[in-house]
Amino acid sequence: MHRFGIAAALLGLAFLIPSPATAAPGKFNKKIAIGDPAPVFSNLPATDDKKYSLGDFKGKEAVVLVVTANECPFAQDYEDRIVAFAKKYASGEKSKVAVVAISVSLEPDDRLDKMKVRAKEKGFTFPYLHDETQNIGRALGATTTPEFFLLDKDRKVVYTGAMDDNSDAAKVKAKYLEDAVEALLAGKKIAVPETRPVGCSVEYVRKKK
Repeated sequence: MHRFGIAAALLGLAFLIPSPATAAPGKFNKKIAIGDPAPVFSNLPATDDKKYSLGDFKGKEAVVLVVTANECPFAQDYEDRIVAFAKKYASGEKSKVAVVAISVSLEPDDRLDKMKVRAKEKGFTFPYLHDETQNIGRALGATTTPEFFLLDKDRKVVYTGAMDDNSDAAKVKAKYLEDAVEALLAGKKIAVPETRPVGCSVEYVRKKK
């Protein structure tokens, strides 16, 4: 993870996402398209000292994967919103939705021990996983933190991009992720299936040939 990684993103502080009406599947995410099967992860260590696989959530109608990191200021801006989102979908009919946060950052501040401290401080009620191989981030085509991926009951990707349209919670006008989840649970078409994620750049270690 770039220490700040936000040079390009600063241009979008006020309006993080261009008009979603112009977005098309694969326009912003160059790795996966809407409708593609989600990449599978297995036995990733988490801050609760457990290990998680995508298959652990087979009883859920939807899974929200959040690629995030401790040190990224954009990710920090969204932590409270993610906590509130997870709590909203933790009971009743809405408990059909699982929220799973994953860090692929290899920065010292994003080590698992540091993640445990952060999860406790912020009161994370959802699994917070670390993938030191960075494989899941690569497979998802994640380029920023935070970046959100909504999977349906068949574990196909039905939404990718940002949680909403502004890093300042007080200025949010469009809740893209929440709207996508509500449409999915209601069996309706997701109006905006892809938006441009804005945040800190994910730095991937070049794999040796």
